[in-house]
Amino acid sequence: MNEATAQQHEVLVLGAGYAGLAAAIQLAARTRKRGNLRVTLVNPHDSFTERLRLHMTATGRPTAEMNIPQLLDGTGAVFVRGWATAVDAEAKTVRIDDDQVLRYDTLVYGLGSVADTGAVPGVDDHAYTLDSPQDAALLADRLTRLDDGESVVVAGSGLTGVEAAAEIAERHPRLQVVLLGRQEPGATMHPKAKAHLDAALARLGVQVRSGAEVVKVLPDGVELADGTGVPAAAVLWTSGTRVPPLAAAAGLTVDERGRVVTDSALRSVSHPDVHAVGDAAAIRQGYGVMHGTCQGGMPTGVHAALSILRLLAGKEPKPFRFGYYHTPVSLGRADAVVQFTHPDDSPRRIVLTGRRAAKYKETVSAAPWATFARMKKMPASGALWPHGGRYTRTRSAK
Repeated sequence: MNEATAQQHEVLVLGAGYAGLAAAIQLAARTRKRGNLRVTLVNPHDSFTERLRLHMTATGRPTAEMNIPQLLDGTGAVFVRGWATAVDAEAKTVRIDDDQVLRYDTLVYGLGSVADTGAVPGVDDHAYTLDSPQDAALLADRLTRLDDGESVVVAGSGLTGVEAAAEIAERHPRLQVVLLGRQEPGATMHPKAKAHLDAALARLGVQVRSGAEVVKVLPDGVELADGTGVPAAAVLWTSGTRVPPLAAAAGLTVDERGRVVTDSALRSVSHPDVHAVGDAAAIRQGYGVMHGTCQGGMPTGVHAALSILRLLAGKEPKPFRFGYYHTPVSLGRADAVVQFTHPDDSPRRIVLTGRRAAKYKETVSAAPWATFARMKKMPASGALWPHGGRYTRTRSAK
């Protein structure tokens, strides 16, 4: 081993979601000329998952193919395709696909979240999810094979469920779409935004049943807590998420949902050589713990990269500060509602609806690609974050 290799600092990024990819590109692009730091990004697939568009994939609508190695091209980052199956936080190693071991000096943990299919019996066996393009494509295929008048149940009345129900109803008007959930759709929105959302679902023929708790998914429908059943030829599960158990198994301090508990600079409180980003992290702000969105995920990746650079320069990382800006919700291809928010994600009175909101939502959904492209050209100072969030800029990483 030569001296340069011995002094090389190994940064391993697990997960190429919005947060992990932002961290890898930001860090690698800033250090590609230094030669003393190597960034390796690990992900099970070489195609990027546009989670913001999976409700479109679920109805067979085409979306752009995003190749992760191409997105990394020119940054100097190394891409490894594989599943992270174990983290040894003491030895500072990660096992990939049970047959490869990668070591790290600094770990960026960004494995994200998936639908919680284990909390309710039958979900794993009988329900579809929107965890990946492959999962969404399975639902798209199923929908094309249903007969006129058959029912599709969307379990979960959060915003993912709303977008999926609206997209399915618009794309397949011959089907009966039922949206089930404990709360009313758009319950946290300003009354004006909620009224538009309700009207759009009604216009599309979506049957909304709030106050409904699914306790079992069956091959031909769902069973509710009140003992009644709802027949369905297909069930889409959007109720709740979970994170992989790797962090907890590695001995990192996690919260009740398995997310890595971080300090103000996004470092694990138990293992400061681990930075947690996106949905994988329990990041506390003044208003509480952040919830997982692309809006907040990418800034966490950027901040983790800048924190690592500051630490390597012998400086203390700066606290992460983030405030929400908006909640854009698609209601089919030509309609949407955008709820602008206070930094704590509570609704403001400002609301955008209709075609203008749909155009706004499309701009937001496409923003990460322009952001990633700009990141690759960034100098060694200043920070960059995507449209749609309040993030305190770190002026220098030197």
